[in-house]
Amino acid sequence: MSARSTTQKLLSLSGWTAVWTLVGLAIASEIYLSSNFLGRSISWGEAISDSLEDWYVYGILAIPVTWMARRFPPERGTRWITAAIHLGAALVFSLVYITLRAAVGKIDSMIVGEPTPFGDIFHPLLVRTFPFNLLVYGVIISVSHALDYYGKYNEQTVQTLELEKHLTEARLQALLHQLKPHFLFNTLNGIASLMHTDVEAADKMLVRLSELLRITMSQTGAPKTTLREEVAFLERYLDIEKIRFRNRLQTVIDIEGEAIDAMVPSLILQPMVENAMRHGVEPHAKSGLIELKARRQDGNLVLTVSDNGAGIPKEGLKREGIGVANTRARLSELYGDRQKFELVNRPEGGMCVRITIPFSTSTP
Repeated sequence: MSARSTTQKLLSLSGWTAVWTLVGLAIASEIYLSSNFLGRSISWGEAISDSLEDWYVYGILAIPVTWMARRFPPERGTRWITAAIHLGAALVFSLVYITLRAAVGKIDSMIVGEPTPFGDIFHPLLVRTFPFNLLVYGVIISVSHALDYYGKYNEQTVQTLELEKHLTEARLQALLHQLKPHFLFNTLNGIASLMHTDVEAADKMLVRLSELLRITMSQTGAPKTTLREEVAFLERYLDIEKIRFRNRLQTVIDIEGEAIDAMVPSLILQPMVENAMRHGVEPHAKSGLIELKARRQDGNLVLTVSDNGAGIPKEGLKREGIGVANTRARLSELYGDRQKFELVNRPEGGMCVRITIPFSTSTP
């Protein structure tokens, strides 16, 4: 037997003894007060001694009773058979208690020098305590069942939470796997288009893409990362886009000091920047501007990605692309109602994507 197992058994035994001691002391106080109130003087020592002898015997017998409760629970088998088994066990419990308690009383009488016949102790106990013992058996069975059900409920609750956690992680991984091919295919299409007009630029894009893929492969696949790592990834992505758009693309990254170490969903910014590039920069001949800002505000982290394009039409967006829909789904999975995802037009023109999530510098 290991030392840990021995310690656990000793703690269980100590707890068991403490419970029955408290019950015995509570009953002893009731015996003392009621006896003195009725004019039958009894000392605290006598009340405690008699009560503890009674309830320690019950405590010993409670051990096999709790085994019976687990062996024959109400939900197992036919109920009337289970009830009959417990009724028989209760009768045996009562008789065994009376026998053991009479034996303790016999020993007490010998210790004080006034030996009493066993039968003179047994018969009064039989008459006085037999029905009460049946009640005690029922209480022990009920408490044992209640504790078992409580333990099973806690266990099921923990299992449910674990299943929900794994399900959420699986959903997030599925969304990430959906996003990465989408980003990769778009980049490869850009390279393919350059191959016919500027081979050197296409070659540079391939080199940058290989660096980006190397970073992606080195990631653990965790649903969250630091904003610092997210921005580093985004800067490499923007290097690719700057080669494609040449002098038509300007970028501004403005991150407040403490926001840089905040935890954010992995690849949360790249699809928003890609969306801004596709709808805010690519359709227009003028120079495009992509701005990324991050700040801490009222316990939240606010991320904005904006462009200087045409913005959202008056009739609204006909449909959301994969990147936007994916981002909405991921934010909902990770933060529930504690997040906000907004698409708004800028007063000076263009569109702004605003993401608000709880500020945190470590994974939960």
